[in-house]
Amino acid sequence: MFERIKTALVLVAIVLSCMFATPSHYPMLILMVVAATLAGYEWYKLMPVHNPSTRPVFAWAYAFLAFIITVIALYYHDITLLFWSASILVWMLSVYWVKNFPDYDGWYNKSLNIIGLILISSAVTAIFSVWENSPWWLMYLFSLVWGADSGAYFVGRKLGHRKMAPNVSPNKSVEGLVGGIVTTLVITLFVQSYYLHLTLIQHILFLILSMITVFASVQGDLFESMIKRRAGVKDSGQILPGHGGILDRIDSLLAAAPIFATGLYLLKLIGVDL
Repeated sequence: MFERIKTALVLVAIVLSCMFATPSHYPMLILMVVAATLAGYEWYKLMPVHNPSTRPVFAWAYAFLAFIITVIALYYHDITLLFWSASILVWMLSVYWVKNFPDYDGWYNKSLNIIGLILISSAVTAIFSVWENSPWWLMYLFSLVWGADSGAYFVGRKLGHRKMAPNVSPNKSVEGLVGGIVTTLVITLFVQSYYLHLTLIQHILFLILSMITVFASVQGDLFESMIKRRAGVKDSGQILPGHGGILDRIDSLLAAAPIFATGLYLLKLIGVDL
């Protein structure tokens, strides 16, 4: 437990320093590129391969490809919406995959190599875009994801009885999901009440975006759990002592970040000034 707490504190310190310590873009850029590269490496190691002995070599090649695509997407902002849209489509499909696992596992094929590049690059570019908008908006996104996870964990431990997706993640319950939603609803209403000056309709739209983001974060967690279960592993990696791999820490953000970033973009497009 001490090792887990120590790792978490180090991670939080690094992320917050990159977010708030300097107005320069470079710390966040470097953090995003490093995260994408390591996530790419771990993603490939979960993929189906014909010759497992070649997996480590090709995993580094895949990580380098994730690095290149992420750098291109971060540099050419005009293509990020295409990545986010493709990512959202994948997450919509993944609802069906999770619901029907393990009876249907046709999704577990080589197409996941392309899907991984889309999801990883979309998430890191979305996180960077939200940070560019304001570090505090990124903090809000993190609060939604962490609030949903923490609320689900504590409520699920005390009151959880009905399993939400027993074949994918046996410990997650419907009661825990409700607890996570209530927790994030409190966070959202607090932010809206004290920091946002919007019309009633705009408040409703922002609330809807926040709740969709929360549901997306849950789906991201479930999807990664399903992939790990199909690959026969407990963690995506061992780079983070007590936590597993990078993907284990950002699985919820893989889905939540592109949806939240897209939502902010659309709200601004219709004149909602956040």
